[in-house]
Amino acid sequence: MLKKREKEKLIFEINITPLTDVMLVLLIIFMVTTPFIIQGNIKINLPSAKAPSETSLNKNIIVAITSDGSMFLNGNSVKDDQELLQGIKNEINKTGNTTVIIEGDKMAFHGEMVRAMSIAKEAGAEKLAITTIPDEGKKGNK
Repeated sequence: MLKKREKEKLIFEINITPLTDVMLVLLIIFMVTTPFIIQGNIKINLPSAKAPSETSLNKNIIVAITSDGSMFLNGNSVKDDQELLQGIKNEINKTGNTTVIIEGDKMAFHGEMVRAMSIAKEAGAEKLAITTIPDEGKKGNK
């Protein structure tokens, strides 16, 4: 038990180190997610998922698939599989990034998504990511 004099000597201070840590983490999260918010030149209705999607920090290679099956590589229309293959190879050589992000409309056929992933792997992609949006309708359900 503390003596009376020791009790009087105790100084109470607020430790702001945890607050600073949380603020820095939030700042980093916002800095990383901002390019994905700004990037939206092709209208794609993304499916929802509970798990967060994996993102790359710099010079993303993005393959977008619309509901009618049209494919885009970094916002540019792609006519066929060979053009997509060559475009991904060129982007990997140019940027050095081997992560390909697939943005598929939720009404796009599953086969189109699988075909795009197969082409990306053939082009030399080491990692594949599928973009989703947060599932806000099921927040309370687990």
